[in-house]
Amino acid sequence: MKIFFRLLKFSKPYHHYIPEYIVYIVLYIVFGLLNFSLLAPLLDVLFNNNFPIVEKAPVFSFSADYFKDYFYFIINKYIESSGKFGVLIYVCAIIFISILLKNLFGYLSQRVLTRMRVNLLRKLRAQLFYQYSHQSLSFFHKEKKGDLLSTLSNDVVEIENSVVGSIQTIFREPFVIISTFAMLFYLSPQLTLFTLILFPISGFAISNITRRLRKKANYSQHLIGVILNIAEEAIGGIRIIKGFGAEKAVTQKFDDANKSLTKTLKSITNQRELASPISEVLGVTVVLIIIAFGGYLILGGNSTISASVFIAYIAFYFQIINPAKNTVNAFAMLQRGLSSGERVLRIIDMEQEIIEAENPISKNNFTDKIKLQNVSFAYNDAAVLQNINLEIAKGKTIALVGESGAGKSTIADLIPRFYDVTSGALLIDDINIKDLSIKDLRALIAIVSQEAILFNDSVLNNIVFGSELVDKDAAIEAAKIANAHEFITQLENGYDTNIGDRGTRLSGGQKQRLTIARAVYKNAPILILDEATSALDTESEKLVQDAIDKMMKNRTCLIIAHRLSTVKHADEIIVLQKGQIIERGKHEELISKNGMYSHLVKMQELK
Repeated sequence: MKIFFRLLKFSKPYHHYIPEYIVYIVLYIVFGLLNFSLLAPLLDVLFNNNFPIVEKAPVFSFSADYFKDYFYFIINKYIESSGKFGVLIYVCAIIFISILLKNLFGYLSQRVLTRMRVNLLRKLRAQLFYQYSHQSLSFFHKEKKGDLLSTLSNDVVEIENSVVGSIQTIFREPFVIISTFAMLFYLSPQLTLFTLILFPISGFAISNITRRLRKKANYSQHLIGVILNIAEEAIGGIRIIKGFGAEKAVTQKFDDANKSLTKTLKSITNQRELASPISEVLGVTVVLIIIAFGGYLILGGNSTISASVFIAYIAFYFQIINPAKNTVNAFAMLQRGLSSGERVLRIIDMEQEIIEAENPISKNNFTDKIKLQNVSFAYNDAAVLQNINLEIAKGKTIALVGESGAGKSTIADLIPRFYDVTSGALLIDDINIKDLSIKDLRALIAIVSQEAILFNDSVLNNIVFGSELVDKDAAIEAAKIANAHEFITQLENGYDTNIGDRGTRLSGGQKQRLTIARAVYKNAPILILDEATSALDTESEKLVQDAIDKMMKNRTCLIIAHRLSTVKHADEIIVLQKGQIIERGKHEELISKNGMYSHLVKMQELK
């Protein structure tokens, strides 16, 4: 239940719900009990039994005896004035009003819980998405995309359906059961103590079912994540799947996971549904035993209660069966929701690797240089960079080259703090970037990556993405610099055209030019280009490279280059191998050294 109460904390502040809910639920219980409290006098009227004679109104005291005596005082008055039929109508009218009020307060209590429920789920989703959007890149390397999507969608829905859906039952039904038992004790302590002996038997049977459900629920949620992962990979890689004729293999993989999930869900549902009939059968069995035992006492003249009170006692006891059954069902449902709750809380409890300083330094300009000072970086204990020393002066262009896995992109990711250095320091204008406001740091940097990452939105919104103010004229100017204005104006709705999921309505070159327009619009002093032209055809590369050249003017640039012809004019070329700098200098200098850079250039010329 620890997870259950942790999930409930998301509905804070409680004072918006608890006082109001307690008032409604107490009134709901009071009027519910009143219905059956009137059953004994109603039977006495119908069967012509004598009422207790109460000639004077009793002195007020907050006790059951006071209310009982006062009720009989009123009945005696009605018998004198209206006869027994009048009393019957009077009791029926009170029962009707009490049922009406019971249901009214039940509905009002449900409205309070609904308000609590929707706020809890809103905060839960918001906290999850906050974690996703504020984690470092290493978090997304460790976690499967399918599992993350499953947690945000299926697990939260499961929490809504089971954990949050059980709140009403768990918060209301135990109160009903306790108050009903209090009334049963009042009517007959002897019978009630006898029935309590039988309760542990049903409790053991139900707890055995719920224990099994929890384990299977964990496995089912894992399988949903697997299915989502397979589906996401299949949709994203459909071209390759079809090209290699792998439809059958992928379908089989999906079917295997789907069959496992179906089998697990069937077992969970069967066990969960078993809880309700077991609790009902056990509850009715207890009632029948009470009837037999109570009847034996009454018929033998050993009971302290009358026949009408005994019937009222049985009616009260039947009122326990439904709340008990609902509580059992709620706890059975809860097991699956708690499994989802564990998965959600695991994400929420994850510490963020990129933590902003307590009192971060605000910085809105770049005046001197970027400096990497003895920087090392390791990922999962595997060294990626070792003792990198590098300076990028303002207005200069530095190129990083080397084989795949040399550490080029890692350096580019360290500057905006997508990762933190393992050792050493990374400084901007002699300030450690860990001391800077993360928002201010990233506002100084514009990035154009190899993969043109766009969003399912209009062209204009993709260009101004991340900006608080939208200046369409500036966006158009940025598009012109990026050689994108011409193709944008030819689109169906120009700058208001929706480009589809990840920009699927655009060609590769058009998508990349749009990402350049986005970087130009940001107008950041530091520019990072991560192999921005490597995935393009020759014609598109020429247009994009021209756009890049215009964008680089008056900016400090870090270029990660695969095609070395694009970095000839860099102020300095840094050659990396296995996370270390092995060569550095201008293009001509490095060619003359006949080292790694010269070798890479010759290899590309041979191509």
